[in-house]
Amino acid sequence: MNPLPQINMFTGGLAETNAYFLKLDNGWLAVDAPEGTAEAVEEYGLTISALVLTHGHWDHIWDAAPIARKFNCPVYYHQADEILCTQPQVMRAYGLPANIEPVATTKFLDQDDTLTLSPYNFKILHIPGHCPGSICLYEQQHGFIFGGDVLFAGGVGRWDLPGGSEEILISGIKQKLLPLPDNVIIYPGHGPETTIGNERKYNPYVR
Repeated sequence: MNPLPQINMFTGGLAETNAYFLKLDNGWLAVDAPEGTAEAVEEYGLTISALVLTHGHWDHIWDAAPIARKFNCPVYYHQADEILCTQPQVMRAYGLPANIEPVATTKFLDQDDTLTLSPYNFKILHIPGHCPGSICLYEQQHGFIFGGDVLFAGGVGRWDLPGGSEEILISGIKQKLLPLPDNVIIYPGHGPETTIGNERKYNPYVR
C-alpha cells in the first residue's frame, strides 16, 4: 500500500458538512461542496480540476455550481441523485434553508466504475439507503475512502429522508465497505475520520 497523501478538510454550513481537497497531478480534486467551500478554495489558493458530489443532499451541493463555473471543471455524481442536484428546491420541505443553484453533471458515476484522476484511481461504490445516489470513492493503492454520508465514526447516515432505507443502507455497508482491509481510512461527510477496522469492531449499527 502506498503512503497516504495529504488530504485537506473544510467543514462548513449549518449541518457542519465536510469537504475534502486532494492534490492531483493537475490541480485539486474537491469532494463535496458545503456552504463556504467556494470561499475556502479561494482562500487556500486552490485550482479545482474535478468536483465529485457523494450525493445530492443540499448540505453537500451548496457551493457546487459556483465552483464548477469558476474553474470550468468536470462534475461527477450518481444518476439517481440527478433531480436533487438539478432541482434542489425539491428538498425545501426537508430542511433546505435557502435557494441553491442547480448543478449539472459532466458524467454519471455508478457501481464499479473507475474514476482516474492522476495519480489516483477511485473505484466507485454505490451504497444507497441514506440517499438514492450515495457513492463512496475507494482508492485501493493508498488505502482511503471518501465516504459521504454512508458510514461515520460510530454511526451511519440517516435513512428517514426521501429515498432512504435502513435495510438497504446497512446491507450496502456490510457488503461493500466492511470486507475492505482494517486500515483503510474513511473520510466521512460529517465528523472525524475513522477506519474500516474500527467501525467493523465498534460501530453499533453494523457490528
